[in-house]
Amino acid sequence: MRAASGSLFGLAYGDSLGKPTEFRPYDEIVARYGPGGPRRLEGEPALVTDDTQMALAVGEALREVTTLTPATFEPVLRRRFLEWAASPENDRAPGMTCLRACAALADGRPWTRATQAESKGCGANMRVTPVGLVPGLSDDQRAGAAQLQAGLTHGHPTGLAASELTAYACRWLIDGLAPADLLAALRQRCDEQRKIYRSEWLGGLWQRSGAASPEDFIATGWDECASALDRVAEALATGRFDGDPCLVTGAGWIAEEALATALYVYLISPDEPVAVLGRGAASSGDSDSIACLAGAFAGASLGLSAWPDEWQTQIEYADRLFRLGRAWD
Repeated sequence: MRAASGSLFGLAYGDSLGKPTEFRPYDEIVARYGPGGPRRLEGEPALVTDDTQMALAVGEALREVTTLTPATFEPVLRRRFLEWAASPENDRAPGMTCLRACAALADGRPWTRATQAESKGCGANMRVTPVGLVPGLSDDQRAGAAQLQAGLTHGHPTGLAASELTAYACRWLIDGLAPADLLAALRQRCDEQRKIYRSEWLGGLWQRSGAASPEDFIATGWDECASALDRVAEALATGRFDGDPCLVTGAGWIAEEALATALYVYLISPDEPVAVLGRGAASSGDSDSIACLAGAFAGASLGLSAWPDEWQTQIEYADRLFRLGRAWD
């Protein structure tokens, strides 16, 4: 199936389709593309945003380390983020949280001091998909790496929890979990992980929050994600899927809403991947992040062949996407 490649390319395709619709009112998007949203890549190459650029940074950092531990991953990830921040291609309206955190990381201070501790923006989980695609990781490695890559820039516990859930959604779909069972599995993980603070990966991050304990700190993140997942379940149960998805599960600017709205637009029709991307892009909020996450889910479940063949040579950074995908398929 080449599921890892399918997920990576799905992420990039959704990002590219959502790029021109981000910041636009829903009615304007529909007037231009129809209610199904954009369904064709535009441009040669079809450009992506910082979502794909940073996902590639995470993926290439994962490929670079031999054994995945906090000590090996953090310095490589820091360097990859700083290379992205300084790149002349970092001109795609990057998030200010990521830019501020990278500026602080550049002076060599501990990442727990550089991170933007109050931010739970979707920059935490828009880039985490590669952590879900690496085969053979232990539960601690996958969860810890997902949270650490988020924490370097976004120090809020909800960003950490949403990133872990995003990574696990991709992993479980690759491993054969039925899309119909995905929401319940994610909701169960919220309950199981609620008081688990991964101190080896996160160090003293919790102390910047004012929480009474590390367990209380991380529980906030899991509780907010659980509430977001419950809204997805309620929205799907209505059976009414017309209109702006951001009005149902959130605009996606923050981590738990990006996850929730991506899941919502994906689970409406998980066997129609291009429709999933169009639905995610036809949204009034953070359209590129919503569509890229939805595309990552669809590609993880259906594989690379789910996408139009001609898109593979049209999308920006195809060579880098192929290299990562081949390593993990």
